[in-house]
Amino acid sequence: MRKRDLERFRETLLEQKMQILGRVEEMLSGEIHLDSNDFPDEMDTAVSETNLSLTGQLREREQRLLNKIEEALKKIKQGTYGACTSCGEEIEMKRLQARPVASLCIDCKGEQERLERQGE
Repeated sequence: MRKRDLERFRETLLEQKMQILGRVEEMLSGEIHLDSNDFPDEMDTAVSETNLSLTGQLREREQRLLNKIEEALKKIKQGTYGACTSCGEEIEMKRLQARPVASLCIDCKGEQERLERQGE
C-alpha cells in the first residue's frame, strides 16, 4: 500500500476515534441518575429504563469500534495495515475505504459469516 493511502486511512481512523470519544463524552455528561420518586407512573419509569438500556448498548458498540480503530492504527504503525489477518492477502482498497477497520479480506469475511450462521 502506498504511503499516501496509509496516511489517508490513518487520518480517517483518527477522525472516527475523535467522533466516538466526543459522542461518549456527550453521553456521559448528559447522563441522569434515576430516582423512582422522580417518575409519576410506571410507564415513565419503563421508558426511562429502556432509554438507559439503549444508551448502555450504544456505549458497548462504540467501545468495540474504538478498539477496532486502535488496532487498525497500531497496524498502520507496524506496517501490517491492509493485510488480511486470516489469509495474509491484501485487503481490497474498496473494502478498506468502506470499512477502514476491516481486518479480513472479503473472502475470509464471507467465510467467517458463513461459519457463524452454521453455528447458530
